[in-house]
This record gives sequence, C-alpha cells and structure tokens, in this order.
Amino acid sequence: MSVIEAPRSQARPARKRGLNLEKWGWIYMRASGVVLLVLIFGHLFVNLLVGEGVKAIDFGFVGGKWADPFWQWWDVAMLWLALIHGANGMRTIVNDYTNPGTAQKVLKGALFLAATVLIVLGTLVVFTFDPCPAGSPADLLPSFCPAV
Repeated sequence: MSVIEAPRSQARPARKRGLNLEKWGWIYMRASGVVLLVLIFGHLFVNLLVGEGVKAIDFGFVGGKWADPFWQWWDVAMLWLALIHGANGMRTIVNDYTNPGTAQKVLKGALFLAATVLIVLGTLVVFTFDPCPAGSPADLLPSFCPAV
C-alpha cells in the first residue's frame, strides 16, 4: 500500500534566504517590456510617420538624429533594454531545456558574451558616430555637414 503525502508537506527543502535572482529576472522582463514598448513605438513614430516618412530615412537622417544627445540616449536605452531582455529570455529557455551542467554553463556563457559584445559595440557606434569625418570628399558628405 502506498502513502500519498499531504498536499502542504515539504517536498523540497526550505528555500535559502537571500537575493532571489529568478524573481528579479522575472520583474525585469515585465518592466523592460513596458519600457521597450514606449521606446520602440516612439522610434517607429519618429522614423516612419513624422516628416517625409520612410522615404526620408538615409545616412543623413541617422546622422542628423544622432547629432542630438536625446536621440543617442533613446537609441542606447532601446539597445541595452532589448539585448538584456532578449538574453534573459534565452537564458530562461536554456534553463528550461537543458540539464544543469557543462552544456548549460557553456550556453549561458555564450549568451552573456554575445549580449555583452553587442551592447559594447552598439553603444560605441551610437556615441562615436561622426557623419562628417574630416578629410572626406565634399560630394560624399551629407548636406548638413559644414563645407570644409
């Protein structure tokens, strides 16, 4: 005869006190998702609906937009939130479909490395972008660059 445990019995040992990273990851996904909606729809509105719409998007449009620190920070916030949000989602998938061990550590390490490299490179591109590089032929420069 088998015995069925009481429904409120401790099947697992009591959780340790301290920082619950899974809870904070869950909260981050919800908060970043809401902020990303605002950032993405603001980005789409400005790029596609204001002015001449999609026909106006070219090198000069991006160069002019990134000349303003507000848009630099807007795009960097969108980049950081989207990459961290996506990497955290992928981490959850790795946790769900792999067993703890070497494979899981390698996959999580690859996710962390890829997200870090993309965040660093994307941030550098946004803040070091110069649409008017010195020594460039005048016919190749956007119209808003001062004539040299």
